[in-house]
Amino acid sequence: MQTILGSNGQIGQELAKELAHHYTQDIRLVSRHPRKVNSNDQLLPADLLDFNDTNQAIAGSDIVYFTVGLPNDSAIWEAQFPIITENVLKACEANHSKLVFFDNTYMYAKTNQPQTEESPFLPTGRKSVVRAQIANMVLQEMAAGKLTAVICRAPEFYGPAKTKSITNNLIFNNIIEDKLVKIPVSDQTLRTLIWTPDASRAMALIGNTADAYDQTWHLPTADSLTYHDLILLSQRITGKSIKAIVIKPWVFKLAGFFNQNARELQELLPRYTVDNIFLSDKFKRRFPDFQVTSIQEGIKEIVQQ
Repeated sequence: MQTILGSNGQIGQELAKELAHHYTQDIRLVSRHPRKVNSNDQLLPADLLDFNDTNQAIAGSDIVYFTVGLPNDSAIWEAQFPIITENVLKACEANHSKLVFFDNTYMYAKTNQPQTEESPFLPTGRKSVVRAQIANMVLQEMAAGKLTAVICRAPEFYGPAKTKSITNNLIFNNIIEDKLVKIPVSDQTLRTLIWTPDASRAMALIGNTADAYDQTWHLPTADSLTYHDLILLSQRITGKSIKAIVIKPWVFKLAGFFNQNARELQELLPRYTVDNIFLSDKFKRRFPDFQVTSIQEGIKEIVQQ
Protein backbone atom coordinates (compact mmCIF):
# COMPACT_ATOMS: atom_id res chain seq x y z
CA MET A 1 0.00 0.00 0.00
CA GLN A 2 1.24 3.47 -0.93
CA THR A 3 -0.60 6.35 0.73
CA ILE A 4 -0.81 10.00 -0.27
CA LEU A 5 -1.57 12.49 2.49
CA GLY A 6 -3.02 15.68 1.05
CA SER A 7 -4.17 13.90 -2.08
CA ASN A 8 -6.47 16.63 -3.42
CA GLY A 9 -3.64 19.05 -4.18
CA GLN A 10 -1.98 19.31 -7.57
CA ILE A 11 1.12 17.39 -6.47
CA GLY A 12 -0.97 14.66 -4.82
CA GLN A 13 -3.19 14.28 -7.89
CA GLU A 14 -0.24 13.96 -10.28
CA LEU A 15 1.48 11.60 -7.84
CA ALA A 16 -1.53 9.28 -7.76
CA LYS A 17 -1.48 9.07 -11.57
CA GLU A 18 2.24 8.30 -11.63
CA LEU A 19 2.06 5.62 -8.94
CA ALA A 20 -0.81 3.87 -10.73
CA HIS A 21 0.90 4.00 -14.12
CA HIS A 22 4.31 2.71 -13.03
CA TYR A 23 4.43 1.34 -9.49
CA THR A 24 1.26 0.02 -7.83
CA GLN A 25 -2.53 -0.19 -8.02
CA ASP A 26 -2.72 -0.35 -4.23
CA ILE A 27 -3.10 3.37 -3.52
CA ARG A 28 -4.81 5.13 -0.63
CA LEU A 29 -5.79 8.79 -0.97
CA VAL A 30 -6.17 10.77 2.23
CA SER A 31 -7.56 14.25 2.83
CA ARG A 32 -10.57 15.73 4.57
CA HIS A 33 -12.64 15.01 1.45
CA PRO A 34 -10.54 12.78 -0.85
CA ARG A 35 -11.42 12.34 -4.51
CA LYS A 36 -10.50 9.42 -6.75
CA VAL A 37 -7.80 9.88 -9.36
CA ASN A 38 -7.63 6.24 -10.51
CA SER A 39 -10.53 3.79 -10.55
CA ASN A 40 -8.95 1.50 -7.94
CA ASP A 41 -7.99 4.21 -5.45
CA GLN A 42 -8.97 3.66 -1.84
CA LEU A 43 -10.39 6.84 -0.27
CA LEU A 44 -9.97 7.61 3.41
CA PRO A 45 -11.22 10.91 4.87
CA ALA A 46 -9.06 12.04 7.80
CA ASP A 47 -8.20 15.03 9.95
CA LEU A 48 -4.42 14.95 10.24
CA LEU A 49 -4.60 17.24 13.28
CA ASP A 50 -5.99 14.20 15.10
CA PHE A 51 -3.46 11.45 15.82
CA ASN A 52 -6.00 8.62 15.73
CA ASP A 53 -7.20 9.73 12.29
CA THR A 54 -3.60 10.04 11.12
CA ASN A 55 -2.66 6.63 12.46
CA GLN A 56 -5.66 5.04 10.77
CA ALA A 57 -4.78 6.77 7.49
CA ILE A 58 -1.22 5.42 7.59
CA ALA A 59 -1.87 1.94 8.99
CA GLY A 60 -0.84 -0.78 6.54
CA SER A 61 1.14 1.60 4.31
CA ASP A 62 4.55 0.64 2.99
CA ILE A 63 5.23 4.18 1.75
CA VAL A 64 3.56 7.41 2.84
CA TYR A 65 3.80 10.61 0.75
CA PHE A 66 3.39 13.87 2.66
CA THR A 67 1.96 16.41 0.19
CA VAL A 68 -0.20 18.29 2.66
CA GLY A 69 -1.02 21.90 1.86
CA LEU A 70 -2.63 24.55 4.04
CA PRO A 71 -4.26 27.90 3.21
CA ASN A 72 -1.86 30.77 2.58
CA ASP A 73 -2.16 32.05 6.13
CA SER A 74 0.82 32.32 8.51
CA ALA A 75 -1.27 31.83 11.64
CA ILE A 76 -2.77 28.60 10.29
CA TRP A 77 0.67 27.33 9.29
CA GLU A 78 2.07 28.05 12.76
CA ALA A 79 -0.87 26.40 14.51
CA GLN A 80 -1.34 23.35 12.32
CA PHE A 81 1.76 22.28 10.36
CA PRO A 82 3.86 21.23 13.41
CA ILE A 83 0.96 19.19 14.85
CA ILE A 84 0.24 17.50 11.51
CA THR A 85 3.92 16.72 10.99
CA GLU A 86 4.33 15.30 14.48
CA ASN A 87 1.27 13.08 14.02
CA VAL A 88 2.54 11.82 10.67
CA LEU A 89 6.01 11.08 12.05
CA LYS A 90 4.63 9.18 15.04
CA ALA A 91 2.20 7.21 12.89
CA CYS A 92 4.88 6.30 10.33
CA GLU A 93 7.16 5.10 13.13
CA ALA A 94 4.35 3.11 14.79
CA ASN A 95 3.41 1.42 11.50
CA HIS A 96 6.99 1.01 10.19
CA SER A 97 6.05 3.01 7.09
CA LYS A 98 8.58 4.85 4.95
CA LEU A 99 7.96 8.58 4.60
CA VAL A 100 8.46 10.68 1.47
CA PHE A 101 8.24 14.29 2.64
CA PHE A 102 7.49 16.89 -0.03
CA ASP A 103 9.10 20.20 0.87
CA ASN A 104 9.66 23.69 -0.53
CA THR A 105 12.53 26.19 -0.41
CA TYR A 106 11.08 28.76 1.99
CA MET A 107 13.75 28.01 4.61
CA TYR A 108 16.66 28.83 2.35
CA ALA A 109 18.28 32.27 2.34
CA LYS A 110 16.56 34.65 -0.06
CA THR A 111 19.80 35.52 -1.84
CA ASN A 112 21.36 34.80 -5.23
CA GLN A 113 23.47 31.93 -3.86
CA PRO A 114 22.82 28.66 -5.74
CA GLN A 115 20.68 26.32 -3.65
CA THR A 116 21.79 22.72 -3.11
CA GLU A 117 20.76 19.96 -0.72
CA GLU A 118 23.50 21.22 1.63
CA SER A 119 22.29 24.83 1.72
CA PRO A 120 21.72 25.98 5.32
CA PHE A 121 18.31 26.90 6.67
CA LEU A 122 18.16 30.69 7.11
CA PRO A 123 14.44 31.38 7.27
CA THR A 124 13.03 34.90 7.27
CA GLY A 125 9.27 35.31 7.59
CA ARG A 126 6.66 33.39 9.54
CA LYS A 127 5.88 30.73 6.95
CA SER A 128 9.58 30.24 6.24
CA VAL A 129 10.21 29.59 9.94
CA VAL A 130 7.42 27.00 9.99
CA ARG A 131 8.79 25.17 6.94
CA ALA A 132 12.25 25.08 8.54
CA GLN A 133 10.72 23.77 11.76
CA ILE A 134 8.85 20.86 10.19
CA ALA A 135 11.75 19.92 7.88
CA ASN A 136 13.99 19.79 10.94
CA MET A 137 11.46 17.56 12.68
CA VAL A 138 11.80 15.04 9.85
CA LEU A 139 15.60 15.34 9.79
CA GLN A 140 15.83 14.75 13.54
CA GLU A 141 13.78 11.55 13.36
CA MET A 142 15.88 10.34 10.43
CA ALA A 143 19.12 11.10 12.28
CA ALA A 144 17.88 9.30 15.37
CA GLY A 145 17.20 6.18 13.32
CA LYS A 146 13.52 6.17 14.27
CA LEU A 147 12.25 6.69 10.75
CA THR A 148 13.12 5.69 7.20
CA ALA A 149 12.38 8.85 5.27
CA VAL A 150 13.42 11.09 2.43
CA ILE A 151 12.91 14.80 1.84
CA CYS A 152 12.02 15.87 -1.70
CA ARG A 153 12.42 19.62 -2.14
CA ALA A 154 11.03 21.74 -4.96
CA PRO A 155 11.23 25.41 -5.96
CA GLU A 156 8.24 27.42 -7.19
CA PHE A 157 5.66 25.53 -9.23
CA TYR A 158 4.37 26.13 -12.69
CA GLY A 159 2.07 23.64 -14.32
CA PRO A 160 -1.15 22.60 -16.00
CA ALA A 161 -4.71 22.40 -14.73
CA LYS A 162 -5.24 24.27 -11.47
CA THR A 163 -1.62 24.59 -10.38
CA LYS A 164 -1.42 27.23 -7.68
CA SER A 165 1.67 29.42 -7.77
CA ILE A 166 2.67 33.04 -8.20
CA THR A 167 3.84 32.34 -11.76
CA ASN A 168 0.63 30.56 -12.75
CA ASN A 169 -1.63 33.13 -11.08
CA LEU A 170 0.07 36.31 -12.30
CA ILE A 171 1.49 35.20 -15.63
CA PHE A 172 0.07 32.08 -17.26
CA ASN A 173 -3.54 32.54 -16.17
CA ASN A 174 -3.45 36.06 -17.61
CA ILE A 175 -1.87 34.82 -20.85
CA ILE A 176 -4.65 32.28 -21.27
CA GLU A 177 -7.31 34.92 -20.59
CA ASP A 178 -5.63 37.58 -22.81
CA LYS A 179 -5.17 39.87 -19.83
CA LEU A 180 -2.27 42.05 -18.74
CA VAL A 181 0.55 39.85 -17.40
CA LYS A 182 1.81 40.92 -13.97
CA ILE A 183 5.45 40.17 -13.21
CA PRO A 184 6.46 40.27 -9.54
CA VAL A 185 9.32 42.68 -8.69
CA SER A 186 11.64 42.13 -11.69
CA ASP A 187 11.65 40.60 -15.15
CA GLN A 188 15.46 40.43 -15.28
CA THR A 189 16.34 38.09 -12.39
CA LEU A 190 16.68 34.36 -13.01
CA ARG A 191 13.87 32.11 -11.82
CA THR A 192 13.96 28.34 -11.36
CA LEU A 193 10.55 26.76 -11.80
CA ILE A 194 9.47 23.13 -11.51
CA TRP A 195 6.80 21.56 -13.71
CA THR A 196 4.31 20.05 -11.26
CA PRO A 197 3.97 16.69 -13.06
CA ASP A 198 7.79 16.41 -13.05
CA ALA A 199 7.84 17.00 -9.29
CA SER A 200 5.33 14.20 -8.75
CA ARG A 201 7.05 11.80 -11.17
CA ALA A 202 10.38 12.39 -9.48
CA MET A 203 8.92 11.93 -6.02
CA ALA A 204 7.32 8.62 -7.01
CA LEU A 205 10.67 7.48 -8.45
CA ILE A 206 12.55 8.44 -5.28
CA GLY A 207 9.93 6.84 -3.05
CA ASN A 208 10.26 3.56 -4.91
CA THR A 209 14.09 3.56 -4.93
CA ALA A 210 15.44 1.88 -1.82
CA ASP A 211 18.84 3.58 -1.73
CA ALA A 212 17.33 7.07 -2.12
CA TYR A 213 16.14 7.19 1.50
CA ASP A 214 17.71 8.89 4.53
CA GLN A 215 18.74 11.98 2.59
CA THR A 216 17.42 15.11 0.91
CA TRP A 217 16.86 15.46 -2.83
CA HIS A 218 16.26 18.54 -4.95
CA LEU A 219 13.63 17.57 -7.50
CA PRO A 220 14.58 18.08 -11.17
CA THR A 221 14.02 21.35 -13.01
CA ALA A 222 14.78 22.81 -16.40
CA ASP A 223 17.37 25.60 -16.67
CA SER A 224 16.66 28.88 -14.94
CA LEU A 225 15.37 31.80 -17.00
CA THR A 226 14.08 35.33 -16.48
CA TYR A 227 10.44 36.33 -16.63
CA HIS A 228 11.38 38.48 -19.64
CA ASP A 229 12.57 35.34 -21.45
CA LEU A 230 9.47 33.48 -20.29
CA ILE A 231 7.23 36.10 -21.88
CA LEU A 232 9.22 36.00 -25.15
CA LEU A 233 8.90 32.21 -25.24
CA SER A 234 5.19 32.44 -24.56
CA GLN A 235 4.77 34.95 -27.40
CA ARG A 236 6.53 32.64 -29.86
CA ILE A 237 4.46 29.66 -28.76
CA THR A 238 1.08 31.42 -28.74
CA GLY A 239 1.75 33.65 -31.72
CA LYS A 240 0.24 36.66 -29.98
CA SER A 241 1.60 39.84 -28.45
CA ILE A 242 1.64 39.64 -24.67
CA LYS A 243 1.45 42.83 -22.66
CA ALA A 244 3.20 42.73 -19.29
CA ILE A 245 3.88 45.04 -16.40
CA VAL A 246 6.37 44.67 -13.54
CA ILE A 247 4.70 45.05 -10.14
CA LYS A 248 7.07 46.72 -7.68
CA PRO A 249 7.26 45.65 -4.01
CA TRP A 250 5.59 48.85 -2.76
CA VAL A 251 2.47 47.95 -4.78
CA PHE A 252 2.25 44.55 -3.06
CA LYS A 253 2.79 46.26 0.29
CA LEU A 254 -0.01 48.70 -0.37
CA ALA A 255 -2.31 45.90 -1.53
CA GLY A 256 -1.47 44.01 1.65
CA PHE A 257 -3.45 46.53 3.68
CA PHE A 258 -6.60 45.38 1.91
CA ASN A 259 -5.91 41.83 0.75
CA GLN A 260 -4.65 38.93 2.84
CA ASN A 261 -3.05 37.05 -0.07
CA ALA A 262 -1.02 40.14 -0.95
CA ARG A 263 -0.06 40.50 2.71
CA GLU A 264 1.05 36.87 2.96
CA LEU A 265 3.13 37.30 -0.19
CA GLN A 266 5.36 39.92 1.44
CA GLU A 267 7.89 37.48 2.91
CA LEU A 268 8.49 35.85 -0.49
CA LEU A 269 9.12 39.03 -2.48
CA PRO A 270 12.86 39.29 -1.62
CA ARG A 271 13.54 36.12 -3.61
CA TYR A 272 12.29 37.90 -6.75
CA THR A 273 14.78 40.76 -6.39
CA VAL A 274 17.75 38.44 -6.98
CA ASP A 275 18.53 35.40 -9.12
CA ASN A 276 16.91 32.23 -7.79
CA ILE A 277 19.12 29.30 -8.77
CA PHE A 278 17.91 25.92 -7.54
CA LEU A 279 20.27 23.09 -8.45
CA SER A 280 19.07 19.51 -8.99
CA ASP A 281 22.38 18.04 -10.18
CA LYS A 282 22.34 15.31 -7.55
CA PHE A 283 19.03 13.94 -8.84
CA LYS A 284 20.11 14.18 -12.47
CA ARG A 285 23.31 12.24 -11.76
CA ARG A 286 21.47 9.49 -9.89
CA PHE A 287 18.55 9.25 -12.35
CA PRO A 288 20.05 10.18 -15.74
CA ASP A 289 17.15 8.68 -17.71
CA PHE A 290 14.55 10.96 -16.11
CA GLN A 291 13.17 13.28 -18.78
CA VAL A 292 12.74 16.81 -17.46
CA THR A 293 9.97 18.77 -19.16
CA SER A 294 11.43 21.79 -20.97
CA ILE A 295 9.99 25.24 -20.34
CA GLN A 296 8.84 25.30 -23.97
CA GLU A 297 6.95 22.02 -23.55
CA GLY A 298 5.41 23.24 -20.30
CA ILE A 299 4.22 26.52 -21.78
CA LYS A 300 2.67 24.71 -24.75
CA GLU A 301 0.68 22.43 -22.47
CA ILE A 302 -0.51 25.30 -20.26
CA VAL A 303 -1.71 27.53 -23.08
CA GLN A 304 -3.33 24.68 -25.01
CA GLN A 305 -5.25 23.18 -22.08
